[in-house]
Amino acid sequence: MTITIDDVLRWREVARAAMGEDLGLSAAAWERVEQARQIVEALVENGTRAYGITTGVGALSDTVVDRSAQSRLSRNIVLSHACGVGPLLDAREVRAVIAAQIANFAHGHSGVRPQIIQHLTRFLEQDCIPDVPSKGSAGYLTHNAHTALVLIGEGSARLKGVRMSGREALAAIGLEPLVLAAKEGLSLVNGTACATGLSAVALHRAERLLDWADAIAAVTLEAAGCQMPAFDERVLALRPSAGIAKVGARLRGRLAGSGIVAAAAGRRTQDALSLRSVPHAHGAAWDVFAETGRVVDQELASVTDNPAVAGTPDNPLVWSEAHAVAPALGQAADSLAIAIAQISAMSERRLDRLVNPLVSGLPPFLATDAGSHSGFMIAQYTAAALVNDNRRLATPAATDGGITSGLQEDFLAHPTAAANKLLGILDNAEYILAIELMAAVQAQDLLASGATAAPATREIRDLVRGWIARYDDDRPLHADMESLRNLLAHEDPPPLA
Repeated sequence: MTITIDDVLRWREVARAAMGEDLGLSAAAWERVEQARQIVEALVENGTRAYGITTGVGALSDTVVDRSAQSRLSRNIVLSHACGVGPLLDAREVRAVIAAQIANFAHGHSGVRPQIIQHLTRFLEQDCIPDVPSKGSAGYLTHNAHTALVLIGEGSARLKGVRMSGREALAAIGLEPLVLAAKEGLSLVNGTACATGLSAVALHRAERLLDWADAIAAVTLEAAGCQMPAFDERVLALRPSAGIAKVGARLRGRLAGSGIVAAAAGRRTQDALSLRSVPHAHGAAWDVFAETGRVVDQELASVTDNPAVAGTPDNPLVWSEAHAVAPALGQAADSLAIAIAQISAMSERRLDRLVNPLVSGLPPFLATDAGSHSGFMIAQYTAAALVNDNRRLATPAATDGGITSGLQEDFLAHPTAAANKLLGILDNAEYILAIELMAAVQAQDLLASGATAAPATREIRDLVRGWIARYDDDRPLHADMESLRNLLAHEDPPPLA
């Protein structure tokens, strides 16, 4: 299926492109692109002083570049800015970055030729994935440059999983290397496409994770014999929040008809906070998720190229501005990272209440033969270690400093770093919640001889048992953790009726 950009793209559409859908432009969008290119050519023809078009970039913005050197400037910008290091972004992430970049060009204020966009859409159609290192960007420049390398026949890419040079990859998908024209080198490395694309992928992953977090919490709450009055609709309405109301309704729906919960009614005056405040913590994360999605959509609706071109070929305008800086995007990614880190920390606390014989009321560490079996004792250690890793990763990137380009770029918002940290926290959170799910289903099995579970939690239990068997200290646990993490990362929880 092809997603067509007419006016603006939304983060969900970027996520769909990341997962394999193609991207195209409407006739109106192509017209905007053509108009912007004609404006750039008029600026060149007129000799107008314009950043990155007729001048150098960064601290060299006052150095005039003559017309004969403007194509060389574009190529050299790409070559010199390709300074990424470290592990490569995965294919899904690179596709998202490319989709966000196409969306930025489609606004019609960048001034690249249509061939640039046609090559990038061809990358998506043929699943040609430039090798983009994940580290080395203080803002946005290095990641985008590595994609641009392949456009000009440099760098390297993966085509259907096979790594090859950029020139070989272009040939394999029927394209010739591009000779960049004025401004195109700067436009290709500029803007917030990297942070925006990565944030869209993170939102897609976070939404599924939050869905699972609500479902897993219900299984744990049942195994712990939770006190349901804390989740009453009237009680939760005392603290107005769309997220709290959503999570409360989900918990009531998942636990409806539970004989285990009914048998535990009145057993305690109130539950521990890791159980009782699930709607509050998960609900807060849902509220932050919604706001982060709004900010990413706002970014996709924005022109993030510097300079931006406007006007007409007869009356060309060029504006130097700071739209490539994205404080709001970095702050939003930081906020969602903190929210995910918090709910994964709460997940580990619920896990401890399941395995801890001091509070669980269940066999110690959910072992089938406590003493000779250790059960989930060390699985909780793993979850605790990942929680601590998340705590370190949750330190905001938006408050980092840095001075680059000879004092010309003396403020850095770090949205790409924030998005990368968010993705790292999601990696850990998927494991933490997978371990809780593994333990909660084991607890449900151990309770099977007593009161009956709710139909919705039994459905989750049956799904999990299709992936892993009950644990009897008969195999290494890490394989089960990997299996359930894969479930959480790639499948949605069973829907509520």
